[in-house]
Amino acid sequence: MKKEIIFLKLGGSLITDKAKPSTAREGRIQQLAEEIAQFLNENPEIRLLLGHGSGSFGHVAAKKHGTRQGVDGEAGWRGFAEVWAQAANLNQLVVRALQKASLPVLVFPPSASAWAKDGAISNWDLRPVEKALAAGLLPLVYGDVAFDQERGGTVLSTEDLFVYLADKLRPQSILLAADEPVYAEYPARDKIIPEVTPRTFAGLSASMGAAGNKDVTGGMKSKVQRMLDVVETNPDCEVRIFDAKRKGELLSALRGEESPGTRIKSDKA
Repeated sequence: MKKEIIFLKLGGSLITDKAKPSTAREGRIQQLAEEIAQFLNENPEIRLLLGHGSGSFGHVAAKKHGTRQGVDGEAGWRGFAEVWAQAANLNQLVVRALQKASLPVLVFPPSASAWAKDGAISNWDLRPVEKALAAGLLPLVYGDVAFDQERGGTVLSTEDLFVYLADKLRPQSILLAADEPVYAEYPARDKIIPEVTPRTFAGLSASMGAAGNKDVTGGMKSKVQRMLDVVETNPDCEVRIFDAKRKGELLSALRGEESPGTRIKSDKA
């Protein structure tokens, strides 16, 4: 019998201070790691694939060098390497927190094995990821640079990775733990959008807020669009975007408990 798979992203704005370059919220990262460990101890039969954003690490360098749009020339490739290094620095902080929580984490950086074409993944050998999941390990991916057939190089967001991975691994749910839910009016933040489907997105997108500190891979609207891509090709998958700043919110979401947030579902579900 196939085991249930959950994808979980720890958002860059959740685990870093986007207003301060290269500033991680290390206490929060550790808290989130402990909640993941508690959930997996309670549910050893569930397989979890974890991802995280780059926040004030990779996004600052990527914006400086325009890496998302493409890479060319010596300065561009040096910038490409700088973005890689910054994203990897944050990843190491996340890994240490997960190890401290006694989680068997194994990192699969896209820069080492994924190929892109015009900003989207075109090829990625997932056999090692699949083996890690089958062995009960915790595969970890993150927003990273990648070589691109048309752009030379680019930046792939965690949502980009999840879109590709979901098509291959068919998760039952995807959780995007953020520093805020999806609001109908930004920056007023007075009304959470409870549900988005491909059919309702057009009517909601005009008022849907971008992330407060917009990153190089797009704001909140872009994240919703990428997740709509997932549910359109995998109608049995449900996505949830929620505020995980408060202690216990991530654990509650992993358990499937109801709390404020936005669900993204297929119209066919």
